[in-house]
Amino acid sequence: MPDRGRAPNAGTAGTAATAATAPTAEATGRLGPRPWFMLALGLFAQVAGTIAVSTPAFLVPLLHGERGLSLAEAGLVVAAPSVGMVLTLILWGALADRVGEHWVIAAGLTITAAAALGALLSSDLVSTALFLLVGGMGAASANAAGGRLVVGWFPANRRGLAMGIRQMAQPLGVAAAAIVVPPLAAAHGLGAALLFPFLVTAVAAVTSAAFIVDPRRHPHDVLPAGQKAPNPYRESSLLWRIHGVSVLLVFPQFVISTFALVWLITDEGWQPLAAGIVVGVAQFVGALGRIVVGLVSDRVGSRMVPLRVVAGGASAIMIVLALTDWWGLSAIAALVVIVASAITVADNGLAFTAVAEIAGSRWSGRALGAQNTAQFVAAAATAPTMGALIGAFGFATAFALTAVLPLVAIPLVPIVDRRSGKRL
Repeated sequence: MPDRGRAPNAGTAGTAATAATAPTAEATGRLGPRPWFMLALGLFAQVAGTIAVSTPAFLVPLLHGERGLSLAEAGLVVAAPSVGMVLTLILWGALADRVGEHWVIAAGLTITAAAALGALLSSDLVSTALFLLVGGMGAASANAAGGRLVVGWFPANRRGLAMGIRQMAQPLGVAAAAIVVPPLAAAHGLGAALLFPFLVTAVAAVTSAAFIVDPRRHPHDVLPAGQKAPNPYRESSLLWRIHGVSVLLVFPQFVISTFALVWLITDEGWQPLAAGIVVGVAQFVGALGRIVVGLVSDRVGSRMVPLRVVAGGASAIMIVLALTDWWGLSAIAALVVIVASAITVADNGLAFTAVAEIAGSRWSGRALGAQNTAQFVAAAATAPTMGALIGAFGFATAFALTAVLPLVAIPLVPIVDRRSGKRL
């Protein structure tokens, strides 16, 4: 197993403090292969968890058409793993703060694989849904601990890029499930479709247990027995503000991912196949956009300045979407959707990196769990809220109202840590 003493530390109080723990990599600009290998393992772990969580969404035609479930009942099955994630994200993060990332990710994915096997062998849909709920509870481990792993292994001047790559896990996992699950379900039924997430999460659990190495903690991050780490949520409002900003920016992101397809088809007159291709391309461009923005944040030495720019861009592109619908500019609708997808997801990596750096290695697991939980809750509220607005006032008005939320977020983005005077 690789040497545990070679990893840079995640730090304890912001970018400047964390950067100081990895002077060699930052001074020379060189980074060995081990951090990238850890990033690849963390990325694969979260992709596997995402596949497990998103698989039920692609079983709706089978559940509704062949199993006779209503769409509302099928929706409960689809929601089960996401509910499981929300219930356990902070708990997994707290455990990662205490024992490290290695066994948290491995144990969580083992639970997910076992739950996927249980769902595969279940004889009724109630027990299947319960197993999917447990699977989501296990999959949350990769979300909560994966960010800690990246921040711990990478110096501050590489974390934006690394976290941007790590944030590709969600679109990659959804894309993999979308490609594999529907044809399996159509050809061989529910059992064959559930075999895919079982195999992927089982492999991810084994590779995580065998190869993930916890980053080294600085001596001042290891507290004496009985002593508790200071709570960063009580020391300043930085983390609260970033969580609030991320919640506000979730709405435009999920408006695009949830309603772009139906907007192109129903209001802009696109054929379903062409509209589906546009949405797929938009997801791919959005994944690349996360990497680009993360790299920019490394170059400018700030997470929050680019985050303000992204918030402004999200507001602007939602206005453009509203005008495109209002004026019936279907010729540019595809381009607008693609640009909107790239901009509205670009904040994720920036916010996650900043949360981990500000919280420090003693609290980053819990803070990242809280960040994910807040975003999941906001995402769950987006579809019914925006669906009601679209039904009552149309797409143009709904898009325009969504543009207000990123504007509210801009002044909430902290630029300077008042405790230390450091730029964020």
